[in-house]
Amino acid sequence: MIFKMRFYWKFVFATISVLIICLFLLSLVGCKGPLKEDLVCGKAVQVAPLKENRMRKDGRHSPEGFDCVINGEYQVSCLRDGSEVYFPFSFLKNYFEVYGKIVSEDGEERFEWFHSYSKIYHPKGKYDPKGVFMYFDNYNVEVRERVKCITASEGVPVSTQWEPRGYFYPIQIAQFGLAHYSKYIAEAEPNRLVLEDGDRTKALWFVADGASFTRKFLTDINNFVIEFNTQESLNSKGIELKLSESLTDFILNLNLKFESNGSVEVIVEDKEKKSNFHLFYVCSDLWITSKGNKIFHGLGDCNSWRRLTRDLLVDLQKGQSLSEKGKRILRSRARVTAVIFRGVGYADNITLSSSEHLAHFYDAADWFVKHQDDEGGWPIDVKRHLGAGVEDLDAGWYSAMGQGQAMSLLMRAYYSSRNEYYLSAALDAVKPFQALSEDHGVKAVFMDKYIWFEEYPTQPSSFVLNGFIYSLIGLYDVAHAPDSMGSEARDLYIQGIRSLKAMLLLYDTGSGTLYDLRHITAGGAPNVARWDYHSTHVNQLLLLSTIESDPVFATTAKRWQSYMNGKRAPHN
Repeated sequence: MIFKMRFYWKFVFATISVLIICLFLLSLVGCKGPLKEDLVCGKAVQVAPLKENRMRKDGRHSPEGFDCVINGEYQVSCLRDGSEVYFPFSFLKNYFEVYGKIVSEDGEERFEWFHSYSKIYHPKGKYDPKGVFMYFDNYNVEVRERVKCITASEGVPVSTQWEPRGYFYPIQIAQFGLAHYSKYIAEAEPNRLVLEDGDRTKALWFVADGASFTRKFLTDINNFVIEFNTQESLNSKGIELKLSESLTDFILNLNLKFESNGSVEVIVEDKEKKSNFHLFYVCSDLWITSKGNKIFHGLGDCNSWRRLTRDLLVDLQKGQSLSEKGKRILRSRARVTAVIFRGVGYADNITLSSSEHLAHFYDAADWFVKHQDDEGGWPIDVKRHLGAGVEDLDAGWYSAMGQGQAMSLLMRAYYSSRNEYYLSAALDAVKPFQALSEDHGVKAVFMDKYIWFEEYPTQPSSFVLNGFIYSLIGLYDVAHAPDSMGSEARDLYIQGIRSLKAMLLLYDTGSGTLYDLRHITAGGAPNVARWDYHSTHVNQLLLLSTIESDPVFATTAKRWQSYMNGKRAPHN
C-alpha cells in the first residue's frame, strides 16, 4: 500500500541523515557523503506538494517522505531533501536492471553501483591453440546447478539444462575439459600424496575376516598392484585403509580393475556434525543416486583396467542435491576418513591430491573420440525449443559451438599427448560445417551472402553470435594442424571471419548487444543478450583482435565494454 508519511527526527537521527546521500551519482547531482541502503540520489521532479517539515539545527529541513510517480505507471515511496529526491534502490535495481550493494572497508561503509555483474578478461598475448583457452581457467563446470553429476563411468558431466533426467551435452563436456586444461597450465603443481602403489609406498590395510589382501607384480601391465578378494555385499567390511586426520585434499585417483562385481567406498566425515557420508562407486550403468547418507555412482564396465579420477567433494555435493535441495557440505567441514574395496580385483597408484586437471581433461577428450559419429559430429540427444517463430530442434541435432569447442579441446589433447586419434577426431569434426542446417549440418547463409555456423541449426536460422565465434575459434585451432591437414578448416574460418566483420554491428543496440538475429529471421522483438552473454561477446572479440589485424574487433570490443559501465551510443 502506497501512502504519504513524514519523518520526525530526533537530534541523533538528524546527524545520521547527513549520511543519506549519493556516492555513485556524485558528479551528476552534487550529493555529498556515503549513500545509505536502498536510497539513490536524483534530481528533483515535479510531484505532489510537500507539507511543512521539521527544521534541523543546521537550518535545513529534514528529509520528508512523499510519493514519486514514474512514467505514469509506477508509484514509489521516496524521500525529498531540499532540491534532491531519493529513490529506493530496490526500485531502481529492477527498473533499470542495475546492481548494487553496501560494502564496508576500513570501518567505513559505502554503496557500490554496477551496471553489469560480468567481468572482462583482457588477453595477455596472442591467442595460442596450444595454450589456455580464453579465460576458462576461471570456469568450474562441475559445480553448476544444471550439471547432474560427473559420471564415474566416463568422467564427464551430465547436463539437466533441457531435460531433468540428464543427457550428454557436448558444449558442457568441452567446457569441462577446456577449463581443466587451462587450469593445468595456469595453476601451480597440486599437492599429491601417494597412499598405496603396491611397491614403494605401502599402506596399512585392515582386512576383514574371510577376506584376502596381497601385493604382487602383474606382467600384463608391468607394474606392482594390490590384489583383494572379499565379499561383494556393500554391507560387508572388505579391506579398509583409514586415513590421517591431517589430510585435507579431495581428489581421489587410482588404477582399478575388478574380476567380479565389486565396489569402492569412500567415507567422508562432516567434522562439524560428527556424521559420515558414504560414497559408493559400483559396477553399474547408473549415473548417480542416493539414499540418506549413501550416494552411489556407476562405474560402468569394471572388468578392464581403467583410471578413476574423482572429486569426492563434488560427488558428495551432487548426491546431497538429489535428496536435500540447497544443502551442501562445505569444504572446510569435510574430511576423507577411509577407502574400502569390496569384491575381487586389483588397484594401483592410489593417491589423494588437491587437483588432477590433466586427468579430467583427458576424460573429456576421450569421450569425444569415443562418441563421434560417422558424420564427424556429436549429436545432442534432447529436443530444443528456442522460441516463438522458430521450429523446434528434434533430438540428434549438431551444434557449431559444440563442434568448435570440441575441436579446440581435441587439438590441445593432440599437442599435449601426440596421440593421432585426437587429431583425427578434430579433423573429422569439420564435416558438419560443410552441410546446411536443413541437411543435418550447421551452416546457414545470411541474406544469401554471408556464411554462418549455427549454435542452434534452426529453421529459420537464428544466427547466435557467441556460438558462432566459438565455432570460429575451433576452426582456427584445427586450421593450425600440422602438415596443412587443417586446410578445410582454414577455408571455413576465412569465410566465417568475413561474415563476422560484415554482420558484427547488427548485434550492437547502442547500450548492449543482441544474443541472436531472430527478430530479423522470425519476427518479434530483439533478443537482447543478458550481461554474462554480452561480456562473452566482448571477451571473444578481444581474443579475435589478437589474431586478426582488422581494427573492427578491438574498437567494437572497447565500445561494448563501455556499455557495461553505463555508457550509451550518442543519439541524434
